[in-house]
Amino acid sequence: MEFMRIGPKGSETPVVVDNGTYYSLSAITADIDPDFWPDGPARAAAALAAGELPEVDPAGQRVGAPVARPSSIICIGQNYAAHAAESGANPPEHPIVFFKTPNTLTGPYDAVGLPPGSVKSDWEVELAVVIGRQAAYLRSAEEAEHVIAGYMTVNDLSERTYQMEVSGGQWSKGKCVKDFLPAGPVLRTADSISPDDLLLRSWVNGEARQNSSTRDMIFPVQEIIRDLSQYMQLEPGDIICTGTPEGVAFSGRFPYLQAGDVTEIEIEGLGKQRQEYFQIEAGK
Repeated sequence: MEFMRIGPKGSETPVVVDNGTYYSLSAITADIDPDFWPDGPARAAAALAAGELPEVDPAGQRVGAPVARPSSIICIGQNYAAHAAESGANPPEHPIVFFKTPNTLTGPYDAVGLPPGSVKSDWEVELAVVIGRQAAYLRSAEEAEHVIAGYMTVNDLSERTYQMEVSGGQWSKGKCVKDFLPAGPVLRTADSISPDDLLLRSWVNGEARQNSSTRDMIFPVQEIIRDLSQYMQLEPGDIICTGTPEGVAFSGRFPYLQAGDVTEIEIEGLGKQRQEYFQIEAGK
């Protein structure tokens, strides 16, 4: 199944998309949030089959992030060997974990503000996993597979000065700028797409930057989830960002983002995003 949220920020309508037609889910759920999982897709399918969901016209409507109000956004660093190399690091022996705050989540076409004085804001196309049920101390990749609700495209935007130069040894300072996680446009359920060999691409001002596949991950999706569950309890609606391939500005091969720049990112089967950037003034 394919889920979206459309409408003004903060008051989006949850919808299911079936054969190109949009149907409101408001009769069965307030939102696609932690309370929607794990039985939301089954309830949506039943209501759709019964003809109980009204059609929605998406024309002219803003597209929001496909999910709302995650309790945690958990990110994996340097999960592609070539990206680790361009960052000057060896491939990690264990998943590198950092966090983003929930207010980084925004729509896939929303404009994004660069922090005052930022000169090292960077793009990162990533496959994101949404957790569908509570999970802790999973014993295998097979068990991890059963807690996945679905997948979506995200842009794990990063301010590298904050991340690397004034970080104090951790990365979250550079990851938690408001709206620094555009997500969507769609969430596809785990039964409708495989994460094992998806093409990831990004462009800046129309010029190609990243071009890789999830098959090049050091730690595949199921292993990431199994590993994380040893150290934290995963909750329904949590988002896990699984790392970015090579081709970012931090490599030194490309300039960092500036006001007026446009990024586009795309993951095969999960849709394409577009962000235009503006400069935030201090005190605003």
